[in-house]
Amino acid sequence: MTTAKTEARGFRFPIFQGLLPINGSQVPAEIIAGITLAALAIPEVMGYTKISGTPVITGLYTILIPMALYAIFGSSRHLVVGADSATAAILAAGLVGLASVRSDEYVALAGVLAILVAVFLFLARIARLGFLADFLSSTVLVGFLTGVGIQVAFGQVGGMLGLEVHGHGTLGKILADLQHIGETNFYALAIAVAVLALIVGLKRVSPKIPGALIAVIGALVVSWALDLQSRGVHVLGAIPSGLPTIALPQIAWSWELIQRLIPIAFAMFVVILAQSAATSRAFASRYNERFSENTDLVGLGVANLGAGLSGTFVVAGSPTKTQMVDGAGGRTQLTHLTTVLVVLLVLLFLTGPLSYMPEAVLAAIVFLIGLDLIDLEGMKTIYMQARSEFWVALITAAVVVLVGVEQGIILAMVLSLLDHVRRGYRPKNSLIVAREADGWRSAPVSSPAQFEPGLMAYRFSHSMYYANAEQLSEQVTELVNSADPKLEWFCIDAVAIDDVDYSAAAKLRSIHGILKEKGVRLVFAMVSEDVKAQLDRFGVTDLVGEDAFYATGDELLNAYDQRKQR
Repeated sequence: MTTAKTEARGFRFPIFQGLLPINGSQVPAEIIAGITLAALAIPEVMGYTKISGTPVITGLYTILIPMALYAIFGSSRHLVVGADSATAAILAAGLVGLASVRSDEYVALAGVLAILVAVFLFLARIARLGFLADFLSSTVLVGFLTGVGIQVAFGQVGGMLGLEVHGHGTLGKILADLQHIGETNFYALAIAVAVLALIVGLKRVSPKIPGALIAVIGALVVSWALDLQSRGVHVLGAIPSGLPTIALPQIAWSWELIQRLIPIAFAMFVVILAQSAATSRAFASRYNERFSENTDLVGLGVANLGAGLSGTFVVAGSPTKTQMVDGAGGRTQLTHLTTVLVVLLVLLFLTGPLSYMPEAVLAAIVFLIGLDLIDLEGMKTIYMQARSEFWVALITAAVVVLVGVEQGIILAMVLSLLDHVRRGYRPKNSLIVAREADGWRSAPVSSPAQFEPGLMAYRFSHSMYYANAEQLSEQVTELVNSADPKLEWFCIDAVAIDDVDYSAAAKLRSIHGILKEKGVRLVFAMVSEDVKAQLDRFGVTDLVGEDAFYATGDELLNAYDQRKQR
């Protein structure tokens, strides 16, 4: 599926779709935006490792090979691909009990999950399933991300207090923090508060200031100068330098293990699909550019394959980092390749100083990430405008917080599908009647109003399928039985019908028989070519006759009037 207003670009290369063509005058702005992205992303992705439970170095790896691969194979010129809080939270929740946090086995399992996610993305591309992103409603996504934000934020309180991590789940961690609050390390607390104040303060001055990077550098200097480790403050410790090794994750591969990991990978796949597609669409529309969701599935799949083979965890499209790059002037994937180069230099030459990083600093950064995910304004808007949908969002958020992220995304999928079915299950159909002056207007089915004496025009406002076929039969029967005067023709206005399935067609044949017994003719108006072909195939046309189809309302009225005259 392609999203675009116009073809802003000409020839499309099979690769570098997000990069070419390059505007030479834009290159300096792209490079500056790439450096700015690196300044934001480096401390942020290190924070994500606290969520995922992987070593800090794996965070830097997420913006090396995966980001570079997406820049080559992706479709969007704007989407930033890297570590994401939602998928990191699903990872941590899914691997509980399978391996020790930050162990080699844990990292290997994270890599396997990334590969499985890549497989799901490739399969989705083969089946052209990019449209599936549409089936996660905005309502449940707001609820899901709000729940993730609450879970992430509260999960960092212990780290900011300098406590060892205890408990599982949001409530378990809160209770554990309360039980051990007497063990608070005030040096860790002080540096966490200072980091929070600095980042928030600089953000208010200008969103473009890399407050997190400045806070990280300052914390490193303070930690080294005061030897905070000797004062009981937990620091990251030695971080390996150099490039990641490209290899399959070193685990005992088995079908039983894969079966345990598939549901976790699928939950991540759904989040990636919805979040990445929504972000890419928005920016493609903003700049009037072509964007292919199905091509993007390849880019995201290759990026996650690269993540799994390079010793890191799942990556996804990031709405926040994409917006940040856009604000900094980045307009193509050249920005992201610049970021990759900066991270490469950090990995080769600057991992040594990172060993002095207090863990409380990363906890503070992640705490702010969690707060940003809590969309209270979105929840308020949903509550004011769609009360029933608000409860859906609230339930989704509650499940994420109280049960788990994986269960939350599954619930989000189920609720989105139920909402879709609900809207089609009982469509708001209407009757078409003449206005006093001229033209037509709609009237409620409960009227029941006739367009002309003996003629009733019934507009079915949804595709006809098995779930709403019974409503169709019930409403038609009720309308015919209560009609006064008695009906001669009953017209189904099909302007809103774009599909008819086997069950609905069978119900139409049954309705035709019921109407025929009552001496009422069944006719159709404004039937599309596709729907007409379906009615032909299902035998409805043979029952009602080819002359029972009218292209316009005027044709219908003329035919009805001529019949009365004969």
